Amino acid sequence: MSADAAPARPARSSGPAPLWAQTAELIHDEIQRRGLAAGARLPAERELCERLDISRVTLRKALAHLVDQGLVTASHGRGWFVAAPVAPREWPNDLESFTTTARRKHMRPSSLVLHQELRPATLDDGDRLDVPAGAPLLRLERVRLLDDVRIAVDRTLLVASLAPGLDEVDFTTASLFEELHARGVELERSETTIEARGADKTLARHLGIEPGSPVLALDQTIYARDQRPVLLSTVEYSGDRYRLRTTLQPR
Repeated sequence: MSADAAPARPARSSGPAPLWAQTAELIHDEIQRRGLAAGARLPAERELCERLDISRVTLRKALAHLVDQGLVTASHGRGWFVAAPVAPREWPNDLESFTTTARRKHMRPSSLVLHQELRPATLDDGDRLDVPAGAPLLRLERVRLLDDVRIAVDRTLLVASLAPGLDEVDFTTASLFEELHARGVELERSETTIEARGADKTLARHLGIEPGSPVLALDQTIYARDQRPVLLSTVEYSGDRYRLRTTLQPR
């Protein structure tokens, strides 16, 4: 894809594929059609936006998707390039925060904080987190956004004594994992259950979707390096805004 060549302008489709997905497909097709080798540089973002008649937000979502697919890569201050082939990575492999994932995909994470308060642990909470009933827990509930698009609702319960002061942190932009790291809490592993659900009225309102719409729910118990449970988390992703990809191979 040279400076005088760019993919055709994406049609404004009334179908289910959003404009960023159409743009990503066009860029992908153009890379394949021209047989561009790893390291080939794509046109500048401004030029692509002008030629495709799209916003920079739409373009970056498309490019971030191609990064996730392993097809392009970004070099800070230099631009976007065709990526070198890499071996597929097994999922799950890394315990990665929402913020870290967003930054890796060159997207801007933020949150709408719904609840942030200390409350006593119930018997069930105490059993799962290995603390006495009544022990203080931080209740943190957030709508998670990427480039101002509502992606998920994250509900977390955290053992407050392990990281004092978190109830005062501004989590509209702060990362919970980074705040824990700054307080000496190193997370080691997560036990996760994944299932599909239908959005209830409250969840649908927070995500801007219709009640009953599909969501992908991740229920997690996250442990520190000493194998002590640190937090419980339920993250419910809008089904049309989140995709889980993995590679399965025979033994």
